[in-house]
Amino acid sequence: MIREHKNARVAHSAPESSATLDAAHMAPPASRGPALRVRLIGKSNGVGLTRDFELLSRALQACGCEVSMHGCERRERKARRGLLPRWAARLRQRSRRAGRSPRAPRPWDVNVMLEHVWPQFLHQAHCNVLVPNPEWFDRRDVAFLDAIDRVWAKTELATELFSARGCGTSHLGFDSEDRWRPEVARERAFLHLAGRSPLKGTERLLALWRDHPEWPRLTVVQDGLEREPPAAAAANLTLLRGYLEDAELRRLQNAHRFHLCLSEAEGWGHYIAEAMSVAAVTFASDAPPMNELIHPERGVLVSVQLAERHNLVPLARFEERSLEAQLAHALRLPAAELEALGAAARSWFLANKQGFAARVQAALNDLDALARGTTRRGARR
Repeated sequence: MIREHKNARVAHSAPESSATLDAAHMAPPASRGPALRVRLIGKSNGVGLTRDFELLSRALQACGCEVSMHGCERRERKARRGLLPRWAARLRQRSRRAGRSPRAPRPWDVNVMLEHVWPQFLHQAHCNVLVPNPEWFDRRDVAFLDAIDRVWAKTELATELFSARGCGTSHLGFDSEDRWRPEVARERAFLHLAGRSPLKGTERLLALWRDHPEWPRLTVVQDGLEREPPAAAAANLTLLRGYLEDAELRRLQNAHRFHLCLSEAEGWGHYIAEAMSVAAVTFASDAPPMNELIHPERGVLVSVQLAERHNLVPLARFEERSLEAQLAHALRLPAAELEALGAAARSWFLANKQGFAARVQAALNDLDALARGTTRRGARR
């Protein structure tokens, strides 16, 4: 659980080749006055959102910012949805725009809000930045978009969605942990990291695998699974439920040649990017933003059927026949071609990681005057 603390560096098992060293290559901005005071705000869930906190905090610190991380607990998450806190936030916003609010010093230059708009914190910074996950961006968030100064988009899909709503948007992309351990022996087997998300296509994948006893072993890692699905003990299925030590999870990521990342929607796709980091042959849904990370030259795309909307995006459910065909093709490929796919995936991952701090710096440059309170907030672009 992340609570409020400054310049927080959360311990993680990532090797030195990951974000810490890459961010260190980014020198702090020169002669711009005091460091920007940046507060990251969001729910810390122990999985993807916690990674967002850690990785963005490192990059901001590398850009010379003073960073605090505020993990919203149950009471604050309830306040985001509550009528009274939202009404109070709207009243403060109207007073500010009408010039009735005193220009008192604010404790933060920039609030960076992860996944949602957190109305109860809007007035505490000169500038409010949103880093959304469109699949979880609900109607309450949409109602407060006019209070957001900039959107930092993780994907091209998010850039399009929020630009279309009139938001000033910077394409930030994102980063993920480097999980590479080349000393781990590779097995010709499949891995699926379901985590806690209901949008990974896990149940449909398990059902399909049970229909194919001739397929290689599939290991599924799922946190929070309350009961074992029926017939889960198929000979070629291994289900690992509950908490795994990070060292063991990392070993599994490196030991499996193939990773099945058949998300129905993603805000970024940490488990896709981490699969690429270990040079796995990664299967992903052929829909944005998943196909922004995986291209045919560095992975395997599986056709989808678009289904009902989940907040701002339609869900993309993998087609079973397409997965069967792509899997059969991949299993026929010689080892050299599989190695080439994995190497291309890792090259993309490293290039993306190397550029992350520079993209964060460019986004900071875009809002510097606004964040320091030296210009008035204008209309959304």
